[in-house]
Amino acid sequence: PRLNAWGFWMFLFGGLVLYMSYFASMGLYGAGTAPDVGWFAYAPLSGRAFSRGNATDYWVLGILISGFGSISGAINMVATTLTMRCRGMIMGRLPLFVWMMLVVSLLILLVLPVLTAAQVMLLFDRFLGAHFFDTQAGGDAVLWQHFFWFFGHPEVYILVIPGFAYASEIIPVFSRKVIFGYAFMVAATVAIGLVAMGVWAHHMFTVGMGRGLNIWFAVMTMIVGIPTGIKLFNWIATMYGGKIRLQAPMLFCIGFLAQFLVAGLSGILLAGAPLNWQLSDSYFVVAHFHFVLIGGLLFTIFAALYYWFPKVTGRMLSEKLARWHFWLFLIGFHLTFTTMHIPGLLGMPRRVYTYPVDRGWEIWNFISSAGVIFQVLGVVFFLVAVGLALWRPKRAGPDPWDAWTLE
Repeated sequence: PRLNAWGFWMFLFGGLVLYMSYFASMGLYGAGTAPDVGWFAYAPLSGRAFSRGNATDYWVLGILISGFGSISGAINMVATTLTMRCRGMIMGRLPLFVWMMLVVSLLILLVLPVLTAAQVMLLFDRFLGAHFFDTQAGGDAVLWQHFFWFFGHPEVYILVIPGFAYASEIIPVFSRKVIFGYAFMVAATVAIGLVAMGVWAHHMFTVGMGRGLNIWFAVMTMIVGIPTGIKLFNWIATMYGGKIRLQAPMLFCIGFLAQFLVAGLSGILLAGAPLNWQLSDSYFVVAHFHFVLIGGLLFTIFAALYYWFPKVTGRMLSEKLARWHFWLFLIGFHLTFTTMHIPGLLGMPRRVYTYPVDRGWEIWNFISSAGVIFQVLGVVFFLVAVGLALWRPKRAGPDPWDAWTLE
């Protein structure tokens, strides 16, 4: 418990330090400004010559501190899972939720120390005159990209595998069947964790790594789609022939299955180095990434909230409001992010705030913006449902979903 508390408070304190970066440099009109290095802080933009003030320094320290919190939490998860199981609970009987969180924790232990080391090297560059990433002094700017993406791509799986865990708990309950292919699901999760360590440089095809490395990372990226596809087939096979109950948690899981399939297919497209060369840093990549993290992860988070809210609070959320939430959010999501693929294919780059009127991007950006309204309305219905559940509670009872899981 002490280690768990330490991890939580370090993570929270690191987040507060990260927000302090806004007040550490002056922007337009005397207001503060966020770190001016992008979210991946590519060298040389992250050096003192380009990023003046202390906003970037607070960014580095915030990431460092919160990283220590994540690492200590991961140690706690791994140790608890391996050493504190009850009598008879062998690894082959663990719930899939626990297996997946174990893999996530191991990934954190493998990749976050690399990011931490890179952040320390960047601090040395900025304060002590080191030149790890300063090409004009014999350093290597591409080295930072390798360090960052060695963390940055497994981080995608660190984020989305918990979503897989939620779906693996919810889909069997609302299909009235046990999960199809338990052993294959465990093996696929472990395989994703292993292969995820060898795909990072598909973010760097445009850097000029050379033909051999491009081929290696293209092939590895396509291979990671195999265990992910196994999971999709197993979830669908669990639903097949079952007595499916289309309640809110299951609706969000079905949305997740369809959208994560699209995310995986567009990811396979981007794994091809020639196509990636054309689409890198375009709105096609933005669409792909949001299909993963919103169409995949956020939909499973909402599914988990509806599924476990009664267990946590003893109160049910309104099914009627939940359905409004689901359909509005689903429509808004596709209006916003499905349409983003098209301006990306038409050449619209990321990180532009304006563009000439003759590009043919206007209608697609208008539709994307309109979709946000539907998403916001959907979240409003969710917040209203939570408020009503707390204000006028409908008691849930010990097992509102008629489940047979260990909890």
